[in-house]
Amino acid sequence: MFVYLLLSCFYFKSKKVEYQFGELLCSVFPTLILVMQMVPSLSLLYYYGLMNLDSSLTIKVTGHQWYWSYEFSDVPGLEFDSYMKSLDQLELGEPRLLEVDNRCVVPCDVNVRFCITSGDVIHSWALPSMSIKLDAMSGILSTLSYSFPVIGVFYGQCSEICGANHSFMPIALEVTLL
Repeated sequence: MFVYLLLSCFYFKSKKVEYQFGELLCSVFPTLILVMQMVPSLSLLYYYGLMNLDSSLTIKVTGHQWYWSYEFSDVPGLEFDSYMKSLDQLELGEPRLLEVDNRCVVPCDVNVRFCITSGDVIHSWALPSMSIKLDAMSGILSTLSYSFPVIGVFYGQCSEICGANHSFMPIALEVTLL
């Protein structure tokens, strides 16, 4: 049996295949299409990677169960935790379930880089009014560079189901003038 397989391999190897050119075209043509799609994609990916390098302010955001930690990397020692305010701490006009005890304050029209990660489970740092949503995963650093064009207070919440108190993880970002 082994001899028959060996002989048939040598016999059919030397025989010319009828559709060899067609098979070559069916292999080369899709490869060329993929390369033509890959080149612009890689250049865009490289460009977006460079955009994150030039920022005036870097803030590391860490998601915990069930609060956010902020650390300003450019200012040593400036870090704080941001917890949701309870009902008895709220002042008149503050939104319930969205107001926090320590807001993250950033300047207007300054390129701010957010480095977002998690200390435990998967979270998602989201500010819907600014069209920002970044997943925070333990061991992975997600980055976003953003320049806030409008002054005000912007609210968001963790948009990943991260546990029992998932809906009590608000985000309050205050944008002010320098």
